[in-house]
Amino acid sequence: MNSFSLNGRETPFETGETILEVAEKNGVNIPSLCRLKGVEPIGNCGVCVVEADGTHVLSCSTPVHQGMKVRTQTPAIVAARKERIKALLDSGNHNCAIGSAGSKSWSTFQQTVQRSDGSAELCPAWGDCRLQDLAYEYQVSGGRAALSTRTYPRESDAPLIIRDYSRCIRCGRCVAACNEIQVNAAIHADFLSADPELMPGKAYPVAKDNCVYCGECVQACPVGALVEKKARYHYRPWKAKKIRTTCPYCGVGCQQLLHVVDDRIVKVTGVEDGSPNMGRLCVKGRFGYDFIYSEERLKTPLIRNDDGSFREATWDEALGLVVDRFKQIIRDHGPDAMAGVSCARSINEDSYQMMKFFRAVIGTNNIDHCART
Repeated sequence: MNSFSLNGRETPFETGETILEVAEKNGVNIPSLCRLKGVEPIGNCGVCVVEADGTHVLSCSTPVHQGMKVRTQTPAIVAARKERIKALLDSGNHNCAIGSAGSKSWSTFQQTVQRSDGSAELCPAWGDCRLQDLAYEYQVSGGRAALSTRTYPRESDAPLIIRDYSRCIRCGRCVAACNEIQVNAAIHADFLSADPELMPGKAYPVAKDNCVYCGECVQACPVGALVEKKARYHYRPWKAKKIRTTCPYCGVGCQQLLHVVDDRIVKVTGVEDGSPNMGRLCVKGRFGYDFIYSEERLKTPLIRNDDGSFREATWDEALGLVVDRFKQIIRDHGPDAMAGVSCARSINEDSYQMMKFFRAVIGTNNIDHCART
């Protein structure tokens, strides 16, 4: 059995596993900002540093070997992580941990943030930001240096996503999510090698024309650089109740988390460990939830009168009328006079039941499904 020393405890591992993977399997927490499950390690954030055989290495990209000695929380490691977190806070418009720096500097900085952001609110990712979590966990303050000396591009014209590069930490998760998970190739993969000072037009993951607005980059972003325009400043994460459900748009059965505030959906994310989508969602599944609040939705069955007008009816009356008409058509013209079309937005189980109903109950094979959604 392969084994190595993890914080003084002999720990088994499989060939090819990284230090971070083995640590997670054994309940040892190692912080990370750039790691994205399902893709090759990126290693850009530098926060997952650990000590391996006396040397500082990145745990996300360093494979374990037999007899290795790893320590994850030495004073030197904690100091290295704090230094890296501070550098990330100072790299852009990050006002998430300034409260500990004193009221005077906080007030001045916050006013600058408001002018830069064009809003009187805090960062839209406040409370749902991995960098903020680490800043408080490691008691790091920062974020004051960049605003006065650097200019960042910002895209807010897109219909669903706001790209605020003043908060981009260049972790590369959005690039990996777009190019390796969704395979849309809508974000330039070479931006990480560009210098934001010398090449501002190439130093940020600007979306190409083939962006389908699936929002996978938004879900992958650990900070406030990519946010949903519909949810921005409309709620705070701690106010939302998360409800797991199945996406209603097609028969694939993607698992969603509805973020609900005051009985109203304010945001939708994919369930990271939920099959079959494993966190992935299309543009309709992630952003197309407004229809449930449409005033045009029918709330009760309607029956057409002889003059073409409609009247409200109970479900029993409406379904009874449908059954009577079906029986009459079959009696007068035979079962092949009937045909059914199952909506592709139905779940597979409903389409199967409709197929069985037409073939076994009505007695016809005239059953199909509509591929348009």
